[in-house]
Amino acid sequence: MIRFVLTRLLRAFVTILAVVTFAFVVLRMSGDPAQVMLGPDVPQEAVDAFRRAWGLDQPLWVQYLAYIRSIFTGDFGVSMRDKASALELVLERVPATLQLTVPALILKLAIGIPAGVYAALNRQSIIDRGVIMLSILGFTIPSFVMGLLLVLIFSVILGLLPSGGQDTWMHGILPTITMSIGGIGILARFSRSAMIEVMGQPYIRTASAKGLKWPDVVWTHALPNAAVPIVTIVGFMVGSLIAGAVVVESIFSWPGIGRLLVVSVANRDLAVVQCILLLIAATMVISNLIVDLLYGWLDPRLRSQAAH
Repeated sequence: MIRFVLTRLLRAFVTILAVVTFAFVVLRMSGDPAQVMLGPDVPQEAVDAFRRAWGLDQPLWVQYLAYIRSIFTGDFGVSMRDKASALELVLERVPATLQLTVPALILKLAIGIPAGVYAALNRQSIIDRGVIMLSILGFTIPSFVMGLLLVLIFSVILGLLPSGGQDTWMHGILPTITMSIGGIGILARFSRSAMIEVMGQPYIRTASAKGLKWPDVVWTHALPNAAVPIVTIVGFMVGSLIAGAVVVESIFSWPGIGRLLVVSVANRDLAVVQCILLLIAATMVISNLIVDLLYGWLDPRLRSQAAH
């Protein structure tokens, strides 16, 4: 078990380091922050002074080593635009993003999994076909299209809900629904497929033949064995909570991390963008690490295979 955990921790560290390196190189190849921040009409002397002040005149490998060293010391840089700590700017936006992502995740779990399980237990019925059709529509329609459609219906035509902002709790309804619809469809499809596969196993027929009540068969034998693929999807959704908010926050003018990322990329605010990408990568990796550990707990065979 210790080797299993250490292997996953090492893999998580390598993944985060790879993401940080990739983001660092791509951001510095995508454009000159000095030109974006100062504008095209600024004298070259001012541009050179800006680069020297922020260390952009150094070779790329020198900048990279300095950045890695600063990360390990807890220094994530200073925003070129706001002249404030990049980490503080990002952490200020975390609560706003969580106000959308946590309710969206709860909706995904509360609707997607029960819908998929119910559809699997009632195969070929009208409900089953309806769940399949709605789930396909849910995860095939892009979030920006779904968001604009919801704004058109509930804000423009019906006038029931605000189209953007963060003033009241009602402002969070449309973005939360937008973020949850796709995940509900994906969870419903995977839960249905996992349950159908498990329900065809011999031990399910054996449990029924022994006289167990059908709810006990479903809850005690079927659902725990169908949990591995469902946990995989849930782990991915938890890890992508922040990354999935970029488009939705931009559509609904929600002042969270996603909107900050868009603004920072447009302004080539390197420290803030790198801090956000590091946070997203860490969230994804930690989520996948927890899922891997849950695999070993749910199915000891996977733990023994990973140890060899």
